[in-house]
Amino acid sequence: MGLQSMTGFARASGDHLGAGIAWEVKSVNGKSLDVRMRVPQGFERLEPAVRQAVQRKFSRGNVQAALTVTRPAGLVQPIVNEAFLKDVAGLAMRLQEQFGCTPATADGLLSLRGVLELPEHVMGEEEQSALDDAILQILAVTLDALEEARLAEGEALGAVLAGHLDTIETLTARAEADPSREPASIRARLSDQVKLLLDTASALDEQRLAMEAAFLATKADIREEIDRLKTHVASGRSLLAQGGAIGRKLDFLAQEFNRESNTLCSKSNAASVTAIGLELKAVVDQFREQIQNLE
Repeated sequence: MGLQSMTGFARASGDHLGAGIAWEVKSVNGKSLDVRMRVPQGFERLEPAVRQAVQRKFSRGNVQAALTVTRPAGLVQPIVNEAFLKDVAGLAMRLQEQFGCTPATADGLLSLRGVLELPEHVMGEEEQSALDDAILQILAVTLDALEEARLAEGEALGAVLAGHLDTIETLTARAEADPSREPASIRARLSDQVKLLLDTASALDEQRLAMEAAFLATKADIREEIDRLKTHVASGRSLLAQGGAIGRKLDFLAQEFNRESNTLCSKSNAASVTAIGLELKAVVDQFREQIQNLE
């Protein structure tokens, strides 16, 4: 199963016995799945079924679904209140004769409240059930389209995340190969520092210097951090290959990357390793930011 972004939009429409049906569904980032909907008055009965349909399809994201239903013209038969129309037409004629008012028009008279009525069409149980089924079928088509949109963006996002993992791997290899990690290099730097303090080379105790160098080498050793970074890179690639709803797992992995980067910087005994650690932190931040868009 491919990766899914939590961002997407889809629209689908159809008709049922002359009634126009249209769904618009969009989703954005969310820690969990939150479904909100807008349906025409009288269709609130569909909300539980709509919510269940979205929940079967997606596991994360703020999803907004909007339904539009256009009533078929044949179901609405206008009724003219002829007695009222006759009265207002007569009044309009008298006003014209007495005051020279503009003659009344047919569309003007029909637009007056109470002259023309459009009664509500009352559907039977079977007719309502058939319309509901059609609405939910079009919803299913819309959700399929939304899934395709999220998968397309998820594929692009996966490529970006894979690139970040490659960079983390490269920086980890640079830290591992940095010459400053060699005990001899640590001993030389320690010797220079002590010489500066004592201002004499003759006062140095070579045995003590060797012990201090070994201690500092152990304290500054980033072997464990390097090994864990390599393991996390492998885990990240495995998750990307696995696909599906892996956003939370990758977010946890990003926290681990960040922890190892911080430790590497704190244990560093050379500017070159510190610089690598800072680069790692920047890439990990980008990695984690992109993950927030992933289901």
